Amino acid sequence: MKNYITNFLSLTIIFILIASRSFAQTPREGGVRYSVGADVGLPIGTFSDTYKWSLGGSVQADIPIAGNQLYVTINAGYNNVFADKSLSAFVDDVHLIPVKAGLKYFAVSNFYVQGEAGVSFLLDRDNEKSASFVYAPQVGYLIPLGGKSYLDTGVRFEGNSKFSENGSSNNVLALRVAYAFPIGQ
Repeated sequence: MKNYITNFLSLTIIFILIASRSFAQTPREGGVRYSVGADVGLPIGTFSDTYKWSLGGSVQADIPIAGNQLYVTINAGYNNVFADKSLSAFVDDVHLIPVKAGLKYFAVSNFYVQGEAGVSFLLDRDNEKSASFVYAPQVGYLIPLGGKSYLDTGVRFEGNSKFSENGSSNNVLALRVAYAFPIGQ
């Protein structure tokens, strides 16, 4: 599992470096930016003993509060964390609806750091906790696509508090690739 995470992070860093060289110093337009994207991730820590990968989607709004550098983010999505096939008779997939808010700061050109917190609602849970605290620090890069549209790529650590009283925290290292666009500008 450690090799997968190392390779995942290495490829992501290489991708961001190539993208930053290819599209350097592209100015971002002001105003509210929306994005719709796919999320794929790898459970880490003890969570990876039972679950092997996650797939989902999310929508996000970036609302400027300080020029083109600082934004408030509002994010909601759906994630399916897939159980290990050898355990599927005993363990169900985890279905989550995370709802988060936070800040996105553009440190250099189109490179950003983002931090969000909120709640993940667990679907298909009857007698365990139906919600957990979630936090998600992220780094990413906006790749200009033309006009005012971007490809928003980011890598995040998403930490969820315990889903059950006996469990441990449930963390995922994830990649988000989204189409970002303004509305009404």
